[in-house]
This record gives sequence, structure tokens and C-alpha cells, in this order.
Amino acid sequence: MTESPSSFSTKRPEFRNINAFTDLPSYRLPAAGWVSILHRVSGAIMFLLMPFIIWMFDTSISSEVSFAKFSGAFTLGLGFVPGWFMKLVALALIWAYLHHFIAGLRHLYMDVNHAVSKEFGKSSALVTLGLGSVLTLVLALKLFGAY
Repeated sequence: MTESPSSFSTKRPEFRNINAFTDLPSYRLPAAGWVSILHRVSGAIMFLLMPFIIWMFDTSISSEVSFAKFSGAFTLGLGFVPGWFMKLVALALIWAYLHHFIAGLRHLYMDVNHAVSKEFGKSSALVTLGLGSVLTLVLALKLFGAY
């Protein structure tokens, strides 16, 4: 005896279109999803700020005069760009590097050890987010002169 499809009382909802303004704000992304998105964002930040990274490296090692100019850019500013903004850009680079590095280690660990489970994905994502945030905060305090 087989049951006919009409004997089922509930039908699964069918979603055809997702409205970005009404559906996405109420969607709760898991921690692993945030790590994945932020991994891409941090890579894009590092790529887009590559000219700034090259300028910082070149200016800091060329000579004593250029190193003084480099140091002054973070205290006095550089032309029309104030020093605090230079520090914020450097802080964005610090976060991007730390998050990208820690998330990359997480992915490598999962690939090597075949650690693909929902529980490990959640716990390692929380460790990645927490460790990246704490290290960024410590370096931000150093960058802004707290110690």
C-alpha cells in the first residue's frame, strides 16, 4: 500500500526569490559563515592596500630621513591626510593580516586533519574571530600609544 501525494497534510515552503532588503537582515549567519566572508574581505583589503604597504616598506627602510618621514606620517600626518587616519588604515591592515592568517591556518588544519564537522567548524570559527579580535585590540592599543 503506497500513500498518494495528496495524503500528506503539509507542503514544504517554496522560496523562489530572496529580497535583499527584507530577507537578508533577518537571516542569522553562523560563525563559520562570518569567518568565510571576513576571510575574503581581509584578502581584498590587503590586495587593495598593497600600494600603501609598499610605500610603508620602502619609506621605512630607505634611509634615516625617509624613516623620519614615515614616523611623522603617523604622528603629524602626510599632506592633507591626518596622522590618526594613517593609524586607522594601518590598523585595518593589521586586522586584515591577522584575520586572514588565522583563518588560513584554520582552513589548513581542517584540510589536513579532515576535521569537517559542524561542531568543529563552529568552535574553530569562534576561536578565529576571538583570537583575531584580541590580537588586533592589543596591537591597536600599541599603535595608538596606550603602552
